[in-house]
Amino acid sequence: MRIGVFIVAAQFPGQEPGRVLADAVELIVAAEEAGFDDAWIAEHHFMSYGVCPSATTLAAAAVGRTSRIGLGTAVSVLSTWHPVALAEQAAMLHHLSGGRFTLGVGRGGPWVDLEVFGTGLDRYERGFEESLDVLLGALSGGGSVAADGEFFRFREVAMVPGARLRPVVACTSESTVGLAAARGLRMLLGMHVGDADKAALIAGYAARGGTAKGHVAAGVAYVADSTAAAVRDLKGSMPRWMGPGLAGYVPVDGRLRGSRDVPAYVELLSRIHPVGSAEHCAETLRRTSEVAGIEHFIVMVEGMGEHRRTLENIRRFGAEVLPLLPE
Repeated sequence: MRIGVFIVAAQFPGQEPGRVLADAVELIVAAEEAGFDDAWIAEHHFMSYGVCPSATTLAAAAVGRTSRIGLGTAVSVLSTWHPVALAEQAAMLHHLSGGRFTLGVGRGGPWVDLEVFGTGLDRYERGFEESLDVLLGALSGGGSVAADGEFFRFREVAMVPGARLRPVVACTSESTVGLAAARGLRMLLGMHVGDADKAALIAGYAARGGTAKGHVAAGVAYVADSTAAAVRDLKGSMPRWMGPGLAGYVPVDGRLRGSRDVPAYVELLSRIHPVGSAEHCAETLRRTSEVAGIEHFIVMVEGMGEHRRTLENIRRFGAEVLPLLPE
């Protein structure tokens, strides 16, 4: 079983974004020291839910502070990146990290980001497949890339530096599962997905001819002396972040933004993910692995909103939970 941390760079009320980012690097260093396998970094724009607008930049900072732990993006939003520019960033990180970097990409959402960065709603709604294929071409290790499609059209250019990398794709819909399967790419499954839904997505991937192994599942993790105490703590803390944070998802057009019952969502996350005593956390991960066939988990550890307590959570998970899991 492979366990990583999922760094959102969550800004709780009263915190300064620059401090949150500096603390995020410290969390990755602590995760390496605690024995985690990797650290995956989220990308968000214009919101307090996550204050890291470039997961590749934060990963680069972490490369210089670590020596063993894997680093990844969960995810870089392909609808607002030029795929060749993102491939260049990924290739740099591959070489600078000694091969420790994994690129995770996703479609993103119909948010104002599309307006600000000029990529537009069409790139989000119709252009993800083309963007993914240009990215794969740029990371094929072939030395060059060209495009002649609807959204990207350019002459052949050299990829300098070049690298052969296979991205991981965030999958929340059947269409994206199909894309990942057709291209033989691993899936990244979101925090909101329970064990049965994870199993269904993986079965759907296989039914579409997908052959890649090692799919990744994101979740929440918090270790306390008892499961009741852990759940109580998260229910008291996470809504302070999620309430204002989720309000940052502003649609690019006139569509209504779906609202989420934050307390109910926190209750769901606490129930389906490793939140509780060390034994309960380990048993939850083992159960998900058995039901869904997942062996690689990345866990969001920032739920208490205080840097000191997050560091404690990382260290306790490393010392108390990781030894209980199969290697």
